[in-house]
Amino acid sequence: MTVNEAPTSVAINTAAVAPGELAAPATATVPARPAEVLRTESLRVGYDRLVICESVDLQILRGSYTAVIGPNACGKSTLLRAIARVLPFTAGSVVLDGQDIRKVPTKELATRLGLLPQTSLAPDGIRVSDLVARGRYPHQGMFDRWSARDEAAVIAALEATGIADLSGRPVEELSGGQRQRVWVAMALAQETPVLLLDEPTTFLDITHQYGLLELFERLRSSSDRTIVVVLHDLNQAARFADHLVVMKDGDVVAAGPPAEILTAQLVEEVYELPCRIMPDPETGAPMVIPRAMG
Repeated sequence: MTVNEAPTSVAINTAAVAPGELAAPATATVPARPAEVLRTESLRVGYDRLVICESVDLQILRGSYTAVIGPNACGKSTLLRAIARVLPFTAGSVVLDGQDIRKVPTKELATRLGLLPQTSLAPDGIRVSDLVARGRYPHQGMFDRWSARDEAAVIAALEATGIADLSGRPVEELSGGQRQRVWVAMALAQETPVLLLDEPTTFLDITHQYGLLELFERLRSSSDRTIVVVLHDLNQAARFADHLVVMKDGDVVAAGPPAEILTAQLVEEVYELPCRIMPDPETGAPMVIPRAMG
């Protein structure tokens, strides 16, 4: 399972009205949605007896663009898989819109939270449009037919990722970068309010890397989606994300706005990389400049 918001409670004044009297205005009470959309509490997760993340506390705000960064094998992908309930966790909890994800039916969860994993395998011979269309499965009932909304979602995803001209081609014939954009399109077609993306820029040239990260920002700002993305490029993370989560050895060691937490000291402690931090001349975001060796 790769991967709407929690139901809004409404109280209506239904008091009886005597003949000849004017009805009192209906009153509706709609609780404000909490700023927090996703959190983990003391999350413990791993593979068999190997514990990767021991006790992770994480908070993701609604409508934010969060980048998870850290060295290889520090637990970034493991954390995303546990949040998406792809990988069982042995302790702690994951809470989505105030609800423990273990209590959410699988298909419902897939309409609320989407995951693009680090690696995916397409069925032999499947065409691009058919693979992207699989992102619509969570929205369809047992007897539902393919709808105009399904068709529109697939077309929009193909166009957003720049692969509409590839829609009729078999996925296996595409380059690595093209295939990666097909998987991103499938995740977009799923139309979940929360989208988790594990290294989505893998295999992409620099033009498509920046284009994809800009696309996620447009999704966040125009449709109030929450984006959580794992990235290796610190400068891309600082440039596009409004919230960074820094991991090392299976734990979150820093979290907050890039301008506040991305320091030379932090980079050296986490990556063992001496560096300087300077403002990005285009955006003003912090930019990591490795120091010259020797």
